[in-house]
Order: sequence, then C-alpha cells, then structure tokens
Amino acid sequence: MRKLIYTRGLFAVALGVALAGSGASTGSRLNILLFTADDLGCESVGCFGGKPGDLTPNVDRFAREGIRFERAHVTSAICMPSRVVLGSGLYNHSSGAIGAGFTHCREGTPSMLDVFKVAGYRTGVLGKVSHSSPKKSDVKAWDYSFDRKELGDGRDPELYHLRTKTFLDECRKKDQSFYLMVNSHDPHRPFHNPEKTQPEWATPSKLYGAADVTVPGYLPDLPGVREEFSWYLNSIRRLDDTFKRVMDALNESGYAENTLVVFMSDNGSSFPFGKCNCYLISTRTPWIVRWPGVVKPGGVDTAHYISGIDLLPTVCDAAGVPPPEQQDGISIVPLLKGSPQAGRDRVFTQIDGKAGAGKPGKGPSPMRAVQNKRFGYIFTPWSNGEYLYSNNNQGETFKAMQRAAKTDPAVAERVKLFQRRVLEELYNLENDPNGLINLIDNPEHEKTLKTLQKTMRVHMAETEDPLLEAFDSRYNRIDREVVLQKIYGVMPKQP
Repeated sequence: MRKLIYTRGLFAVALGVALAGSGASTGSRLNILLFTADDLGCESVGCFGGKPGDLTPNVDRFAREGIRFERAHVTSAICMPSRVVLGSGLYNHSSGAIGAGFTHCREGTPSMLDVFKVAGYRTGVLGKVSHSSPKKSDVKAWDYSFDRKELGDGRDPELYHLRTKTFLDECRKKDQSFYLMVNSHDPHRPFHNPEKTQPEWATPSKLYGAADVTVPGYLPDLPGVREEFSWYLNSIRRLDDTFKRVMDALNESGYAENTLVVFMSDNGSSFPFGKCNCYLISTRTPWIVRWPGVVKPGGVDTAHYISGIDLLPTVCDAAGVPPPEQQDGISIVPLLKGSPQAGRDRVFTQIDGKAGAGKPGKGPSPMRAVQNKRFGYIFTPWSNGEYLYSNNNQGETFKAMQRAAKTDPAVAERVKLFQRRVLEELYNLENDPNGLINLIDNPEHEKTLKTLQKTMRVHMAETEDPLLEAFDSRYNRIDREVVLQKIYGVMPKQP
C-alpha cells in the first residue's frame, strides 16, 4: 500500500520556504472557487450541445469567458466518491474510500482542505458538506460551512448568494485569500415537479414541460420519460439560477479578477444508465474554467482527456501552493495556458459501492472502465445473471420503461441490461455514444478489446487496485466472487 500520511508541520515548513520572498500577502494570492452541480448530465448543458438551447444561459455565458473541456470526466460517478476524488487527487482505492456506500478517506490522507488551510487560505463550503469533506475529520475543519437545510434544501439561489457574499466579505476583512467550494443540490432528485413542489424550494426562473424535452439517446422516448425529464430540466434551470447568483456575489466582492473559477458536475444524470455507472454519459462532466489573464476566453479543448483526480494538483499548481507528495492526478495548468499535454488520450473511471450496503440490489457493485476517443470498455465483476442491480436513478422513467418492456422487445432489452448487466461491454463511442450496441463478441473488434483490456490491467496494477485479482479471474465466477467478498466484506443481496 502506498504511504499517504500527511505531516502538517513539515508541509507548513515546505510551504513557507516556497512562499518566502514572494512579496505576496496572504490576501493577494490567487483565490479558488469550485462550483459543483449535483447529478447534472453534461449532455444537457447548452454550451455542450444540450437542449432546449435556453436551459443554462448563465453557465453558457461563463463558458464564453473561459475554456470548456469536451473530454472531461469525473473519476467515480457517485456523489460522495466523486467528491472525495476531487478533494484528494487520489483514486478511491488509493485513499481508502472504497467501502460499500458513502465512505471517507483514511485519516491521514492529505486533502484539498488541508493544503489550503496550511497555506493560510480561508476555506468555505456551501452544501454537500459531508460529501465534500474527503476525511471524516474534515467535516468540521472548514472555516465557513452551511449545509442543505440552511440553503433552502440546497435549492435557493438567493440564499447561496447571501452565504457567498458573507464569506467573501469576511475574507476581505481578514485579508485572506480563499478556497470556496459551492455545491448546488440541484438537479439531484427529487426534481422540480411544479405540481408537487416543496415549501422550502425556490421556483426556477423558467419552467419546462414534456413538449420541451428532447429525450437523450440512452433513454427510450416514452410519455412517462418525457414528463419526468421535464422536471429534471426545471431543476437544471434552478441550478443555473444559483450559479448566476454565486457569480454575482463574486463580481460584487471585487475578487473576480483574482479568482480561478471551476464549474463542473459530480456525475451524470440520475436516470437509468446515468450516475452509478461507467458509461460515457455516467462520468462525462461539463468542466469549465475561468482564470482571468491566463485562460483565453471562449476556448474549447476537444483533444485532451482530463479527470476528477486532476483537480487538486491543478488548483495547487495555479495558486502556487505545494500539493501533497502522493497524487494520482496531474495538473492541467498547461492546458489552461493553451499548451498541449502528452498522455491525455484516455481516461479511467470506476465505481465501488452505492448507498445501502447489505440491502437488496444495493451496496457493492464495482465497475471499472477505460475510454479513448473511439472506444469504451467496461468490466463489471458482480454481473452473474442472477443479481438484480438497483440504484436511485430509476424513478418514473424506469417505471415507464418497465411498462413498455411488456410489449416492446427493444425496451425490454434495455431494462434487462440495466438490471443484470454483463461481465464486459465494448462500445464504439464515435458511432454509439449512448452505449446501445455492445461489441464485446464482435470478432472485428477483437484486437481493440485486447488492447483496452491490457491498458486497463496495466492501470490497475500501477494504482494497486484491489480489483485486479478479480479482473485476472474475470472468466471464473467463483474466483471472482471470492475476491469481491474479500474486498468489500459484504455482497449485495438479491431482491
């Protein structure tokens, strides 16, 4: 196991040496504002081709002020595991956050919070506080913290504006640079159904109906799907409203020109085949960066793969703050400055466990994937033809799919794949980005399959992924399940 112990005193000394003689006061260094959406599918954002085109006007405007990455992914497409990676720069199996559910890193693992606190920054978090705190001890370590109930169920743009403004005012008074993580709870379920709104919810600036929906290709176009998807659009619009008000607070503070702002989602949409999976639409994130004076406005990177593990080393690099010694990610600052970066021709993604360990259909459901510009390969060791997969993505959409499956063979196959999966999947992402045609048994793609399998194995070995033994035993169900039991301790129950 790689050594990941964080020595605060030694790190502080190293930081002091790095900053000595710079002439910069604490309050004049580059500020960092990370804004995350909850369960926002990249394919729904206007500047990434989403429809309707007026859904995210504020995010789209922000993209014109910075650079957006077409090949950006989160590392793990589940809320807390994804955020733990963002805050640690480590794969979940490297940091210990591999449990059957929402698991923090091992204590002693360096985190984004540690790094910036030691550097003298004021740290703040709005929403998703526990999920955004890599270690359990980090939850109470923030200098400024407000969670869901104090933010209108995490869905009130005006409360986000107020809390952001107050934090920035405090930074000004204390002459401290800041690291602020703002997390909207939109568009996470429950979506904004105008007929069933919650009292504490703000109303989105625009509402959408079934007629406004363009059903994405990974879902069947059914009336029940269209209706629920329109509620999802309402939640996205409110997310966009919240982002606007946070940016308003930043502009009003006078900090905008000295603040690097990152916008992204923690994972894909909460529909079948979205979050809690390793498909293209599961992990692709609308990653946008604005860095005044450094990032050229209106930039679009279509060539390089970047991943959630790259966030911590990137913001440390940008701010001139030494990162922890052990990192799985690599800074993308060269990309932000307009230079190419080698080794970014693929991305590795994974999940380990969902919430509800030991409950029917819940708990450990590990998957590993590798994607490049043409193909994506997914390994799902728990698939045995018997276990029935379940997560919180299903809702009215999955009910509509199950009803249609009784008479529509194509929908029936999608329902079966979602619930049962198969051991291995191979997709041509250029021609089939929605993952509808599994090429795993197609002899024309045997060479591609073997190449991706080899690539995945090398990656698993290099990062000391405990699932490597299961991958090597992938065609032996008994051996595979012995490995899973050893890693996760508890296996999911059958419904």
